[in-house]
Amino acid sequence: MMGSACRIKYKFLESPLGRIEISGCEAGVHEINLLKKMVPRPDHDSREAPFSGKGLKSPEEMPPALDECSAWLAAYFYAPETLEALPLPAFHHPLFQQDSFRRRVLWKLMTAVKLGDTISYQQLGALVGKSGAARAVGGAMRDNPVPIIVPCHRVICSSGKIGNYSGGVDVKEWLLSHEKHLKGKWAA
Repeated sequence: MMGSACRIKYKFLESPLGRIEISGCEAGVHEINLLKKMVPRPDHDSREAPFSGKGLKSPEEMPPALDECSAWLAAYFYAPETLEALPLPAFHHPLFQQDSFRRRVLWKLMTAVKLGDTISYQQLGALVGKSGAARAVGGAMRDNPVPIIVPCHRVICSSGKIGNYSGGVDVKEWLLSHEKHLKGKWAA
């Protein structure tokens, strides 16, 4: 799935959702994977646990995009008030290397649906000019290589039901609850 010329490196992080693996090369992040899936407690304060990164032998061996990605994820979980000041890491997954419906859907989601907000599959399709493409939008969410940064967890059914999530419905519920709590704190 990744380019043959890429030398893939990995960074592992502990989060309230369990262990996260970030993979990428010098050109950018390829994937974010939740490795050790846990059922997060709804009453869990995400600021309790330390966010520790384990990478390669020395910092100079780590591609900058992986460090940027881990910093972004740390802020998302533990210091969300700092998110806007952080750069998004470069993405180098093949999905982001060509113009396609899936890529347009993922970019639109990342730029248009803010922390604490949700959008339906149908509404997201309409934002990219394909109002009848709810199933195709669902496919794009399923293929999202960089969840949380590209917030596919914010996409729900038109009926208001939460819908599916590749990380599991419990994880999607936790992420939405985490963001709703944060949005409520900022609105106060």
